[in-house]
Amino acid sequence: MSDPLTQLRDADEACREANAAVEEYGEESIRAVADAYDRATHLLDRYEGKATGTGDFQAFVQFQGQFADFVENLPDDLPAREAFERAENAIDKRRLSERDFESGRSALSPAEDIVALSDERNEARKRYRDARHTVSQRVTELEERIADLERLRELGDADLDAPTELLREPIDAANDAITEAFESFTHDENVRELIEFLAATEHYPLIEFQPPPDELRAYLLDSDAGDLTLPELLEYAHYSRSKLDHYVADPAALKRAVATNETYLDRLGPEPLTIDWPPAAANELRWWCDEAIRVADRFAPPEAITRLREVERLTRDDDFERLRTAARARSELSDEERDRLARGDVTDELERAQERKDTLSDALDEYPSR
Repeated sequence: MSDPLTQLRDADEACREANAAVEEYGEESIRAVADAYDRATHLLDRYEGKATGTGDFQAFVQFQGQFADFVENLPDDLPAREAFERAENAIDKRRLSERDFESGRSALSPAEDIVALSDERNEARKRYRDARHTVSQRVTELEERIADLERLRELGDADLDAPTELLREPIDAANDAITEAFESFTHDENVRELIEFLAATEHYPLIEFQPPPDELRAYLLDSDAGDLTLPELLEYAHYSRSKLDHYVADPAALKRAVATNETYLDRLGPEPLTIDWPPAAANELRWWCDEAIRVADRFAPPEAITRLREVERLTRDDDFERLRTAARARSELSDEERDRLARGDVTDELERAQERKDTLSDALDEYPSR
């Protein structure tokens, strides 16, 4: 595969040559040649079947007369005018054959070449844009690769002996406490309160609970089924309508609203309020904890909220990022990556990638969009 920078340079040269070829004649002159070429080929196509051999003599006379008038009226300074004259000479005979028409078309090739200049310029411009886009894509790929290599090098500098349990244990404790509290909430409270809770989380963008579907929300907030717990509601969704008559006022409405959203209800879990391992960066996790505390406070006991506050306090410790980087290194680095770091391969590749990106970025400045 050819180098994208070489492709761009070649495309730029081809573009310049195509532009120069058009400028040699001028846009207006090329359009005039194109119009004349179209008229000439139209006459050849129109009369070829009628004016050859011993066919229609009147058509033969009309064709030669019209072609002669057409050529005579062409501007004297029309580029490739002699091509049209040669085409006229090719058909200026007492009797015409298909070969004579072929000779007429062949004589027009210099005019056809001039007409093609505009299309060749457009194709050269497209090739240039495509080549430049390829270079731009390569710059983006290199930027992503550089980010990955910088991440590897950062992790390679991590202190693998750092006591990451100082982070892991409080995070696990917070996750366990929130999970237990959420499971109790969804098991013991009625679904009306659950739906109201889920609707309220829409005001906290960092806590990514999926909002309840509109039909389900409206039904559970306004019907007697909202007094059920989530396990009861899911169980009722499998009852027959005749059996549901004993439990809810409108069995059909429950079937319609709940059965069609059963997957959503089944998948409700505490995950949006739990902390990943390794954790996010200190600032990001601190903002997340602030929202998580506000959301969890709607259902969780004080002990669970305290666990979240402990994690939030950890993000303010000077050692947080060092421990987090060590945790990431242990979790994310493969054996092969550790070997490459030890040999210095990552640093070498990073330098090459940065140099290549700079070269291609400079090329984008040198060869602007057209």
